[in-house]
Amino acid sequence: MDAKKKRVLIFDTTLRDGEQSPGASMNLDEKLRIARQLEKLGVDIIEAGFPIASDGDFLAVQQIAREVREPQIAALARANAADIDRAWQAIKEAAHPRIHTFISSSDIHLKYQLKKTRAQVLKEARAAVARACSYTPNVEFSPMDATRTDWDYLCDMVEAVIATGATTVNIPDTVGYIVPDEFGSLIDYLFAKVRNIGKAVISVHCHNDLGLAVANSLAAVKHGALQVECTINGIGERAGNAAMEEIVMALATRKDFYGFRTGIKTEHIYQSSRLLTHITGIPVQPNKAIVGANAFAHESGIHQDGLIKEKITYEIMTPKSVGISGTHLVLGKHSGRHAVSEHLKKMGYKLNAGDVKKVFVRFKELADVKKEIFDEDLEAIVYEEVYKIAERYKLVSLTVLSGNVAVPTATMQMEVDGKTIQDAGFGVGPVDATFAAIRKITKTNYHLLKYAVSAITGGTDALGEVMVQLKYNGRSVAGRGAEPDVIVASAKAYINALNRLEFLKGDVKKVKVV
Repeated sequence: MDAKKKRVLIFDTTLRDGEQSPGASMNLDEKLRIARQLEKLGVDIIEAGFPIASDGDFLAVQQIAREVREPQIAALARANAADIDRAWQAIKEAAHPRIHTFISSSDIHLKYQLKKTRAQVLKEARAAVARACSYTPNVEFSPMDATRTDWDYLCDMVEAVIATGATTVNIPDTVGYIVPDEFGSLIDYLFAKVRNIGKAVISVHCHNDLGLAVANSLAAVKHGALQVECTINGIGERAGNAAMEEIVMALATRKDFYGFRTGIKTEHIYQSSRLLTHITGIPVQPNKAIVGANAFAHESGIHQDGLIKEKITYEIMTPKSVGISGTHLVLGKHSGRHAVSEHLKKMGYKLNAGDVKKVFVRFKELADVKKEIFDEDLEAIVYEEVYKIAERYKLVSLTVLSGNVAVPTATMQMEVDGKTIQDAGFGVGPVDATFAAIRKITKTNYHLLKYAVSAITGGTDALGEVMVQLKYNGRSVAGRGAEPDVIVASAKAYINALNRLEFLKGDVKKVKVV
């Protein structure tokens, strides 16, 4: 294999498949921020969305295609003319456009979902690829549910779409069914039986229903796949997708075994993970590989002793290699704006003067109640002050009465469409009372799916980070808030979720894609 082929392409589908995670809906500005971060990270292809799914998706894909110029920008389309035409309209201004079209290939899907014969589906696959090729030579095709498809029929379909013009063929494990040894054998079978397979890049797209998405992806790479489709933090439909950061760091850390490289700038991995968490409200579990809070934490005395003597004894990669500095700001209430601005630059945030001013004002407020300001504290301020979504609802003031002999009461002032409204709520606890007051003021009563509190840093003066998940019309959204006072953080998280629901209600109904 020549040096060029030793490169594995990273196809990031956070903005398409990742957005299908419950509560992960993003507005246009948020999608654009993720896309810019993916460009900074060095991904090869960004699957920006599914343009025919909604007007909101179309506009987001179109804007990303116009503004994000380094990676290829892919748009998803079912194997029909309307989808493909719409996809091209969305990405035609991209510097490197790609149409990604798909149709089911397994007998299970053909019988129960499509109600079509193998011959009919093969014909539609070729027609879709031909139409996409009339717009761009960069066409990817996916036989959905490939890993439950008859292998010989799958070979026929792969050979047919390559002959028609597909330059990338993706083999998706749509329902997370296959296991690594079996997947390696399937990839080998394709290379042995598909006569023109050398004319296309073979890609894989693995779901994590059995917890094997990363292992399956790496097995496919070992057997000849040169593109991996994945998402930041592994978010996605059901149990999620293969986690981009795990695949990239496995290839980087075990290059002696795999012999492949990627173009990912790994020092931006952690910041990318945190950005996605802040935008979607989907937390990363502490023991998550690479980006979890405990990924580089060592409690065992034996491990600590080894690390003190030599890092390599218990760390196979350094925190710095994925962008975790392990440092904190030694700044307080007497620190100046310039010091904060310079540290923000070191953390990777390029903010204009107005945004720095917003962050600095909030920083000074926090410094009055906290002795030390950590990077994570400053990061929370950036997302709260700079990257907030359009707000129909705003918190003005909150006073809470609670205790073991008092009825928990929350008195609150909020702005609703620019008008200040005051009311009070009662509950079984201070948070319940606060949420009751918000519901009265906003005249809403959405189902609360989840409420979670975590400390951003250590100590009793740490910022409390709250995640609230609300459900509306079969969809869910997550809101976040961060404050030293967890009751105020809870109010901000609930209000943030309400504002995100306003965005969701403004978008048209989306098409479901497995």
